[in-house]
Amino acid sequence: METIHENGFASGVPTEEEMKKLAKSERLAVHISNATNLVLFVAKVYASMESRSMAVIASTLDSLLDLLSGFILWFTANAMRKPNQFHYPIGKRRMQPVGIIVFASVMATLGLQVLLESGRQLVAKSGIHMNSTEEKWMIGIMVSVTIVKFLLMLYCRGFQNEIVRAYAQDHLFDVVTNSIGLATAVLAVKFYWWIDPTGAILIALYTIATWARTVLENVHSLIGRSAPPDFLAKLTFLIWNHHEQIKHIDTVRAYTFGSHYFVEVDIVLPEDMRLQEAHNIGETLQEKLEQLAEVERAFVHIDFEFTHRPEHKCN
Repeated sequence: METIHENGFASGVPTEEEMKKLAKSERLAVHISNATNLVLFVAKVYASMESRSMAVIASTLDSLLDLLSGFILWFTANAMRKPNQFHYPIGKRRMQPVGIIVFASVMATLGLQVLLESGRQLVAKSGIHMNSTEEKWMIGIMVSVTIVKFLLMLYCRGFQNEIVRAYAQDHLFDVVTNSIGLATAVLAVKFYWWIDPTGAILIALYTIATWARTVLENVHSLIGRSAPPDFLAKLTFLIWNHHEQIKHIDTVRAYTFGSHYFVEVDIVLPEDMRLQEAHNIGETLQEKLEQLAEVERAFVHIDFEFTHRPEHKCN
C-alpha cells in the first residue's frame, strides 16, 4: 500500500509526463514481443519440418497463435488510445480484459486440438525419426527460442499494464512448452517413440489449465467483484481525512469494472452547510480518489443524515 500523507494524498502518484513515458515503454514492449514472436515462429517452423515431432509442432502452433493473439491485444491497446465520448462515454478500459479473454480462449482451443492429435498418434503408435543433422538443428533452434522467450518474459514482467503482463505470461508459457517439446522430442528419438506424443499431451493440458484460469480471472474483473479489505480501508482513511466537516461515512464501495475499480462513496455533511461548500468538498474528494492508480472512476454522494433506506435497488 502506498504511503499516505496527512492531507490525505497518496505518495508515488505518477505525473502526466511519467504516464506518457510509461505508455510509450508499454507500446515498445508490445512491439518487441510481436516482432520476436514472428521471427521465432519462422525458426520453429523449420525445426518442426526437420524433426516432425508432435511436441515441437505443438509448440510451433502455439507460436502461430501468439501472432494471432498478439494482433488481438495490439488492436485492443490501439482502440483504447482513441477515445470516443459519444459511443464510449466512460472510456474503453473494458477492452483490456475482453481482449485477454479472447486471447486465452484461442490458446485453450489450441491445447484441445493438440490433445486430440497426440491421442490419435498414441493409438496409431506412430513415432518420429531424425538423423544427427536434423537433431542438431532442432536442438539449436529450440534452445535459442527458449532463451529469447525467457529474456522477454523478464522484460515484460516489469510492467503493470494488463496487456503487457499477458505477454509476460505467454512468454513464460513458451519457455515451459519449448523446454518440454525439446526434451520429449530428444528422448523419443533416443529411447521410446511414445514419449513425444506424451509430451505433446502435457503441453496441451498445461495450455488448457493456464488459459482457463486466465479467462476466469478476467471474467471476475468484469462482473463487479469487490475490492479487497485493505484497499477499502485505504479509501476510508482518505475519505475521513479529506475534510474536517465530514461527520460520517455512510458507504464505501469499490468494485471491478474491467482492470480498475469503480468507487462509490456516501458522506454526511452538516445539514446547514451551504451548497457551494458541500459541492466543493464532494468534488475535491472525487478528484482525490481518482488520482489513485487503481481507480478508474469515483462517485461521491453527499447527504445530511445516514438513517434512510438504501437509495439504490438491490439486484
